[in-house]
This record gives sequence, structure tokens and C-alpha cells, in this order.
Amino acid sequence: MASAVLAPEFLEMLNAHQPRLRRVARLYCADADDRQDLYQEIVLQLWRAWPRYEARPDVQVGTWLYRVALNVAISDLRRRGRRPAADPLPGPDGLPELPAPPPEGPDPDALAELYRAIERLSDVERAFVLLYLEEKTYAEMADILGITPNNVRVKMHRVQDKLRQLLTQPA
Repeated sequence: MASAVLAPEFLEMLNAHQPRLRRVARLYCADADDRQDLYQEIVLQLWRAWPRYEARPDVQVGTWLYRVALNVAISDLRRRGRRPAADPLPGPDGLPELPAPPPEGPDPDALAELYRAIERLSDVERAFVLLYLEEKTYAEMADILGITPNNVRVKMHRVQDKLRQLLTQPA
């Protein structure tokens, strides 16, 4: 297939699922620049995989998209874990950078605490949290992750217990 034929369908899918893709990037990257890089890498890998995607009645495009996005995010996290962390660059004239503006919406402190706890989870555990926050059913999670719904129930229960423990422990 020529890329010109794919572009409108791909862009439509991308626009419809962009918030989800950005949430995947947010869950796996705390830094805004890393988050944007990961988002772009996810989009690139989706574009590369798009010609091989076959729409089937039993598989939604969102399931396929999550599989690709989570695989890219986990691979990126592992790759970043192997290279040394870069020292932050000082601001102009060596002055410290200004703090980021507080997020809008829920209590910023509680949200920051939740994200810190999520960052302490394993790669796979983060995938469960993401899919749970996306309100996916256990059957949908099982399809996306390639495991049985019963396995999803067990793992989800363990992830929830672990998050509760992390949220009650001092950081």
C-alpha cells in the first residue's frame, strides 16, 4: 500500500487516540522532554506498523494501538535505564530553572504522590495501571496484554495492593 492511501486513515486513528498515547508516555516518563520523545517514537512505530495492521471484527484498533504503544514505552524505559542519567542543564547564566506550573484538575500534591508511586512499579505493573485508568475491562486488558482474564484479575489485585502499600509508605 502506498503511504498516501494510509495517511488519512492513520491520521484519523491517531487523532482519535492521541490522549491515550500521551497518557502512556506520561506514565512511563516523568520528564516533559522525554515524554514528548516517547510520544513521537510511539507515533513513528505505529506508522511503521500501520501497513501490517489488519482490521478484524474481534480486534479493535485501540487494542492494537495499546500493544504497540506499551511495547515501545517499555522498550524505551529499558533503553533509558541502560544509559547514564544526564545531569540537568542549568538555566541561563547558571541560574536554577523555574519550577513547572502546577497541573490543573485534581489536587496536585495527591496526583504527584500517585505518579511517584506508579513510577516505583515495574514496567508491566504500569501497563496494568494505565489500562485500569483507561477503564478497560479485564477481557480487554487480557487481549491487549496477551494473557487470560483470570491472570489479569490476579495481577491487577496484586498491583492494587502494591500501590496501596506504596502510597502509605514514606517516599
